[in-house]
Amino acid sequence: MIAKIQTRNLKVGMYVIIPATWLNHPFATGSFEIKSKDQIQKIIQSGFDEVRIDTEKEVAVIEPKPADQGNNKVSSEPAWQPGKLVPPALFEAIHDKRLTPEKKADVVYQSSVELMGKLLDDPKAENIMEAKQGISEIVDMVFSQDDTSHYLLRITSHDYYTYTHSVNVGILGIMLAKQLFRKSSSHNMHELGAGFFLHDLGKIRIDPAIINKSGRLTDEEMEEMKKHPNFSYKILKETNQLSEECGIIAMQHHEREDGSGYPRGLKGDQIHTYGRVCCIADVYDALTAERSYKAKLSSFEALKLMKEKMLNHFQKDIFEKFVLLFIEPGIKGL
Repeated sequence: MIAKIQTRNLKVGMYVIIPATWLNHPFATGSFEIKSKDQIQKIIQSGFDEVRIDTEKEVAVIEPKPADQGNNKVSSEPAWQPGKLVPPALFEAIHDKRLTPEKKADVVYQSSVELMGKLLDDPKAENIMEAKQGISEIVDMVFSQDDTSHYLLRITSHDYYTYTHSVNVGILGIMLAKQLFRKSSSHNMHELGAGFFLHDLGKIRIDPAIINKSGRLTDEEMEEMKKHPNFSYKILKETNQLSEECGIIAMQHHEREDGSGYPRGLKGDQIHTYGRVCCIADVYDALTAERSYKAKLSSFEALKLMKEKMLNHFQKDIFEKFVLLFIEPGIKGL
C-alpha cells in the first residue's frame, strides 16, 4: 500500500519513494529501503517535506540501545552493518568523511576484492545477499562521491583473476550506468551494480584448470568456458537472488552487436542496454589485464583498439560514454 508521509516522520526500515528524478536528490534510485538516519536527513536537506512510502515493503527495525545513556550524540551510522562476508573496512571507509578520496578509493577497492574472493569461495544464498548489500553501499558512494569514484578508475588491478576482474567490471559498469542513467529514476541501480559485480559468478562451475590456464584456450576449452553465463544465471536463480537486472547482465555480457557473441548469438537491439554496458566493461578490463600470453594494454591503447578494431562489438553511443569516463578525470595516457 502506498501512503504519503511527512519527511520528519520517516523511520529506518521504511521503503521510501521520492517524488523527483535523480538530479534532485543524492541517492542512486528514487525508491529504496531507508537504512540509516543519515539517509532521512539527506531527504529532508534535499527539500522534500513529504514523500510516499510502500508499507508492504517496510522492514521492522529494532533500534539499538545506546552504549552510554549519558551520551547525547545521535549516531549517523547506517542501520545495516557488515556480516562475515563484507569487510568492515569497506563500510567504515565509505562513511568516513575524514578520509581523502584517494585513500577511500584504495580501501574500497581492496575491500571489494576481499569481498568477491570470499563470495566466490562460498556463493550460498546468504553470502550473495550480503554481498549485494555491500555492493549497494559502493553504488551509493559512486553516485554521491565523484572524486572517490574517479580515483577508483586509477587503481583497478591488472591481475586477471575472477575476483579482481569481477570488481573491475563492477566498478566500471556502475560508473558507465551512472553516465547513462543519471537523469532517470526508472533504473534499480543497486541491482544493476550487483549484476555487474556478479556477472562471472558461473565461472565457479567451470573446471579450474580452464579458468587458471596460463595460455590460450583450445576450441574445446572455449566451448566449456562459454557455459559460464548460463551458470551465473542458474546460481542466482537457485539462491533466489535473480533480479531482472542480474539475469540480463549474467546472460548477455558476452553478446556482441554484430551477433558474434555467446551464448545465444544475439545482435543489435536484441541485446539489452544493461548487457551492452557490461560487455564494454568486460572487454576493457580483459584488454588492460596482464596475461601470460599477452602484455597488458594502457587505458589509451585499450580504448584505441576497441574503437579501431572492435567497434562492431559494441553499441557506439554507449562506447562513447565509456570513453568519457577516462577523459573527464584525466587518466594518464589519454
